[in-house]
Amino acid sequence: MCGSGGQQLGRRNGRMALPAQKNGYTFADVLSLEGDERIELINGEAYRMATPSRIHQGICFEIGRQLGNYLEGKQCRAYPAPFAVRLFEQDGERPEEVDSVVEPDISVVCDRGKLDKYGCRGAPDMVVEVLSPSSLRHDRLVKLNLYQQAGVREYWIVDPENRSVQVFLLDSSGFFRICEDYGCRDVAKVNVLDGCFIELAKVFSE
Repeated sequence: MCGSGGQQLGRRNGRMALPAQKNGYTFADVLSLEGDERIELINGEAYRMATPSRIHQGICFEIGRQLGNYLEGKQCRAYPAPFAVRLFEQDGERPEEVDSVVEPDISVVCDRGKLDKYGCRGAPDMVVEVLSPSSLRHDRLVKLNLYQQAGVREYWIVDPENRSVQVFLLDSSGFFRICEDYGCRDVAKVNVLDGCFIELAKVFSE
């Protein structure tokens, strides 16, 4: 299931999803969660993942399907959320030392040495986030800066409302630059995967 939106953690049904922490949360706290609660951490701050809509899930599935078809038999792999990405985790760090964990809607990872039983340690080559009403600022500002800092090579922001895709590429200075704005009938190029294109008419079929 793909994820949706980041809302800073608060009370729900009279209780906190995670116990209060003076010094912030870590990946160890996320691993201790029970049930279906899904949390992202950014510098120790916890954000609850909202329940995605049907349209959101359909878009995630179609992009993932097209990526998966292209990647069959190739080195790279595409993973839908839930898939824990610890962008800044260093060799030897324990879960209780990792304070940033995100769940992109889709992650493309070409270095299989970054993969472990939890997900990805380090920056994926490509990240796709599908906007939801609760995630507009989070995905366009907070996560964009986070992915830029981590060195994600390509970042797609998919807008279901406007039926569009904005593509950011990491330049030689380490900053994201807008590469392309695609409409719902365009064929979008995946820059980090040679010869890979996504048919957006199928992505935005509703």
